[in-house]
Amino acid sequence: MSDSSPFEAPTFSDADDDDLSDDDEDLVEDDDDEDDDDTDEDLPEERGADDGVNRLSGGTARAVLEHVARSIVDDPDAVVVDVSQDRSGVRLSLHVSPPDMGRIIGRRGRVAQALRSLVRAAAARDGTDATVDIVD
Repeated sequence: MSDSSPFEAPTFSDADDDDLSDDDEDLVEDDDDEDDDDTDEDLPEERGADDGVNRLSGGTARAVLEHVARSIVDDPDAVVVDVSQDRSGVRLSLHVSPPDMGRIIGRRGRVAQALRSLVRAAAARDGTDATVDIVD
């Protein structure tokens, strides 16, 4: 067997670091001049920014809940999400067909708990709090 391994660390010489020329430094300085004519029009807007548009409170949370619930159940057309406001945030009521209730709740409520965590995270993106109620 050979002592050399295909995973040996590469070696670099220090001579390459000192070979920077004045031309390379000019290129770095010239890059700063190009940024002056850029405007903020090209930049994407931040999510949740107040842009004067009326948005449904909890819209992202509702969309996430509806999408995931429709993916889990056997009858996706029976999934209905009602949205209501309360003092702590948005309350989402999830209605599914009776045979799909077990799929939404899951064993020991694990699927329901995961849905609530996911929806709460989606609502936090909008800057609000959301609770999920699974309705018979």
